[in-house]
Amino acid sequence: MKDIYQGRSFYIRLLFLLSAGLLLFKIAQIQLFDTSYEKRAKATAVDNYTLYPSRGLLYDRNGKLLINNNPMYDLRVTYNQLDPNMDTLKLCQLLGIDRKEFKERINKDFRDIRYSKKIPFNFISKISSQTYARLQEHLHEFPGFSVQLRNVRSYPHQSAPHVLGYLIEVSQKQIDESKGVYKRFDYIGASGLELSYEDALRGEKGVKKVLKDNLGREVGPYQGGSQDKSAVSGSDLRTTLDINLQEYGEYLMQNKTGSIVAIEPGSGEILAMVSTPSYDPNILTINRNRGKAFNALMQDSLKPFFNRSTMAQYPPGSIFKTVVALVAMQEGLLSSTRGITCNAGYYYNGKRFGCHEHSYCYNVAKALEHSCNAYFFTVLRDIIDKEGFKNPKPGLNMFNEYLKTFGLGSPLGLDIPNEFKGNIPTADYYDFLYPQKKGGWKSPTIMSIGIGQGEIQMTTLQMANLAAIMANRGHYYTPHLIKEFSNPDFSLDGKYTNKNEVPIDQRHFSPVINGMQQAVERGTGTLAQVRDIIVCGKTGTSQNPHGKDHSVFFAFAPKENPKIAIAVYVEKGGWGSNYGSPIAGLMIEKYLKGEIDPSKKWLEDRMLNASLIDKINP
Repeated sequence: MKDIYQGRSFYIRLLFLLSAGLLLFKIAQIQLFDTSYEKRAKATAVDNYTLYPSRGLLYDRNGKLLINNNPMYDLRVTYNQLDPNMDTLKLCQLLGIDRKEFKERINKDFRDIRYSKKIPFNFISKISSQTYARLQEHLHEFPGFSVQLRNVRSYPHQSAPHVLGYLIEVSQKQIDESKGVYKRFDYIGASGLELSYEDALRGEKGVKKVLKDNLGREVGPYQGGSQDKSAVSGSDLRTTLDINLQEYGEYLMQNKTGSIVAIEPGSGEILAMVSTPSYDPNILTINRNRGKAFNALMQDSLKPFFNRSTMAQYPPGSIFKTVVALVAMQEGLLSSTRGITCNAGYYYNGKRFGCHEHSYCYNVAKALEHSCNAYFFTVLRDIIDKEGFKNPKPGLNMFNEYLKTFGLGSPLGLDIPNEFKGNIPTADYYDFLYPQKKGGWKSPTIMSIGIGQGEIQMTTLQMANLAAIMANRGHYYTPHLIKEFSNPDFSLDGKYTNKNEVPIDQRHFSPVINGMQQAVERGTGTLAQVRDIIVCGKTGTSQNPHGKDHSVFFAFAPKENPKIAIAVYVEKGGWGSNYGSPIAGLMIEKYLKGEIDPSKKWLEDRMLNASLIDKINP
């Protein structure tokens, strides 16, 4: 029995000795051999490194790249890791700065919550690829400095800046309102498609969690990287633009002030949106020279930032006569075969309101071919006087209700910001302008709107959409600039695929369209002709109280199964036939045929050589 107890005692003592030995070995391993535990013990913080996503790319309708991403680098510094003996002169030379700037950038107010000696902050933002390449070889010589890769935009075609837009750094207000989406030094869309589709383009940031010691040095990944999250690239966008047509429009409009909008009538997709004077969007790429370029554009008297396609509000001139004819026919106030005499003008109360010499307008089509002012003064007065000469308000109200269905007097809903509404004058407006105590207003007072003058105003986008309504014989799709997204989580707003009907019987469009065809074939718009293609269009001359009149033209082609509707507005271009119709004709030919017939070379040269820009715009 005693031997049994002695044997058990031996094994118990042996077990204790083995356990103690294992504990001593583990302690020795931790303290003498394995330094990872020492590092973890010294770790005092977990730092989150932001992984920036690649911003979505933009393409034209045919897959040509419009906006690309180029690498740009932010040089960051952790103050506590700086080596006081490092060669700061060499670093300054590599970065192209002097020692004074170095000291200003390194010495932050560390009482400010935005900065910490333990946490990296931006030393220099927006370092170019060339500077980074020089710096990279020597970066190991400068402890505490690291590089954060960012992507900035570039524009291979230097075109369509008003459509594409540009980026800016987020403001504090945007950061506060973003609920954590944006942080300091992030970029955000500031205009154009970059702004409208920011949610789709920006992607999702990732995060890399890193353990740091009390001096701010990296110890290793937090929890082996299990808590890290990869960045998700933004969605690519395919736009509706045809970049070849866009560039050609900008080419024709050089040295001119004005705009061109071309639309595919069957879809509402915008093929080209030109606004001149313009600028190369590459000069607003996020870099160290951007501020200077931005200020120069802001101070330019020609206002290159101003998108004249959507923001300039112009009297449409005689292209508006088409709408007057449609409304009058729909209301039974005008027969398509009605003739009206014009003796080189319209006469009322001893006054003559001018018109050019032309043959008798025996129907609507002929009146549009000749663009007869007397004809449409008469028709507009018939509309306004529907309830009697002394009661013009019901007629004007009825007329304006029709205009609303054509998308006039309010923004159409384009998918870039700052679309202006134009102006449709109301009865209340005329009551204010012509109070009863001074005689009030009647149809002769406002008959100038019958020829697209007076108080009525439209944007070039609205004019192009009006051409699309003519092409479709009574409906339109809300104009838009995006076709599709690469990311299936995003889709086109349903309003861009809904058909908008105007309350005009289709039969009334035939005489108007025939008149537009005649205007191009033998009227005021002959320079818009395209060989083997029937172009239907209408010139306009918009009165300018500040100088030479503006040249206006809208059209669609071909007559059957139209593929393009277009409006051209050239400020101080004179008659619509001077610049509006030739430019529109060349644009139509470029789009439908791919090239300009050699026989049109003289006309193309005339457009290119015309310079209509004043040194200082009024």
